[in-house]
Amino acid sequence: MKQATLKLAAFVMLVGASVTTQAQSSDPINVVTSAVPFLRISPDARGGGMGDVGIATAADANVGFWNLAKAPFAANKMSISATYTPWLSDLKLNDVYLASLAGYYQLDETQAITASLRYFSLGVIQFTDASGNNLQQYRPREFAFDAGYARKLSSKMGLGVAVRYISSDLAGNTSTPGVSYKKGSSIAGDIHWFYKGTNASGNGFDYGATLSNLGSKISYTNDASKKDYIPANLGLGVAYNKTFDADNKITFALDINKLMVPTPDTSNMEDYYSKGVVSSWFSSFGDAGSDELKEATVAIGSEYWYKDQFAFRAGYFYENKIKGDRRFFTLGAGLKYNMVGFNFSYLLPSGSGVNRNPLSNTLRFSLVYNMDSKK
Repeated sequence: MKQATLKLAAFVMLVGASVTTQAQSSDPINVVTSAVPFLRISPDARGGGMGDVGIATAADANVGFWNLAKAPFAANKMSISATYTPWLSDLKLNDVYLASLAGYYQLDETQAITASLRYFSLGVIQFTDASGNNLQQYRPREFAFDAGYARKLSSKMGLGVAVRYISSDLAGNTSTPGVSYKKGSSIAGDIHWFYKGTNASGNGFDYGATLSNLGSKISYTNDASKKDYIPANLGLGVAYNKTFDADNKITFALDINKLMVPTPDTSNMEDYYSKGVVSSWFSSFGDAGSDELKEATVAIGSEYWYKDQFAFRAGYFYENKIKGDRRFFTLGAGLKYNMVGFNFSYLLPSGSGVNRNPLSNTLRFSLVYNMDSKK
């Protein structure tokens, strides 16, 4: 088993499998890749039902995943959420899943702390050598734990920072001639900003900006020249809120995300791997030439609440076809009763045959517990 084979297999299982095959396309496909791509999966059912939107929407227990600067503006003093997502179930991979736990606690009216945990299991995988001979079975798994702090800078503006520990164990202690694999790890940080333009009547625009996963590369071998980038990301979001009366309100939201990871250049991979972490963030905004804007993903979503008890959601996610071609519609619903809430999301099937989106029929389930409402 060669190093490139192992890494490619891991990537295909996580993100590559979600790329629709473009066998008939004349456009060259050049997908920006990274290690630990599970950090790019929408980790909660509310955002998942809105097309993977969450940077500027109303704060909830999962603010640490989207924009923790919203936490001091939340309606509850404390909130906790648990989410379970069967992953790639349309491919009959019944043992692949993402589980997450998140929450925040407001220290007072101006500041809050957050924490979250993401655990991704790739199921049981049979490892083989280059000749196809069985080596061992192993269950690759990854997790990320982060803690954050957010503070209001004014009555309308907030800033948040977080630190994250990332662990990625894709091959255990597997060894092949000349190569020994190990568990990879990284330390990263986030910087989040939020502006609440919605007035006391519940009408207006909210804005957000995030810099996420700013951290060190990950290595799965002792070869220091082959370390992989983690998915550093720039996110911009806006949400419009409209309250019709005491029983009805609606939100429309838009998120734009851009990976701050260098675009692969197959003719000069040595230069690709040799870039420093900070320099790679800046070079990622100009190394794709005329295709640079195509590296941005766009998510739009809406959320309707009736009596603050029943929610209905819908959204759409777009990625350019030469950068991955993830395009899908989502639906979602929510139920809130006293301190307990339940959210559900569904990714609608799309495509057919070899072009069928393997993310079709993806489900997410979130249980939320809110405490000490400030209303």
